[in-house]
Amino acid sequence: MKSILVYSKEEAARNAFAVNKICAALGAELVTPDYDGQADLVINRTNDYRVAERFEKRGIRVFNPSSFSRLANDKQACYDFMEQNGIEIMPTRYNTPPFVKKPKSGHGGEGVVMCGSVSEYDEDFVCQKPASDLGRDLRVFVINNKIVTSILRVSKTDFRSNFCLGGEAYPYNLSANEEKTVKKIISLVKGDYYGIDFVFDGGKIVFNELEDTVGARTVYAKTDIDIIALYCNYIKSVTGK
Repeated sequence: MKSILVYSKEEAARNAFAVNKICAALGAELVTPDYDGQADLVINRTNDYRVAERFEKRGIRVFNPSSFSRLANDKQACYDFMEQNGIEIMPTRYNTPPFVKKPKSGHGGEGVVMCGSVSEYDEDFVCQKPASDLGRDLRVFVINNKIVTSILRVSKTDFRSNFCLGGEAYPYNLSANEEKTVKKIISLVKGDYYGIDFVFDGGKIVFNELEDTVGARTVYAKTDIDIIALYCNYIKSVTGK
């Protein structure tokens, strides 16, 4: 059984730790997104649903599936989907300053700005009401529809709390109500390994985004969980590899 791991060259270099662990555990071959050769299973780490879709059309199992990747990587579509299914979000298509403006397909806080003027509103971006607790968010890691762990991320210098931007991170215990919210979101989407991000507004968690190619740096830095090994074991159980 041939396994392939799909990354862009830049992201493969930046995520060498994960690449090496996945390739060693699954005997996977690292390929770029334009690869169109033989494969029996595909781990797609490109944030591009079209890569997954191309293999799925050939009957090949892809982790995460294209349906998940498509939803997770279009922030406005994801907000609309969650709101339609009863998941609380911070209001979008919002133009009352201050508001947060972010690319619909952005990741890691890149391109996210706080806007102070109506003139900065742009329908091609997600424009959103800020949560009350700026610089604080929560990431919940999910494998096979099960919560693996939760990490609180905090920044004292930026309204964005991303770990890669210098934010601090701490293990976090979900309350019963928070766990109920997470499980409802899990029931709505069909992913294999991903993150669910929340902001804090008025003391409660509010859905912020799905992270398709979720990073694991905070998990390894702040817990003793080998989350990539768990993911690879899950893939083996599904495929019989």
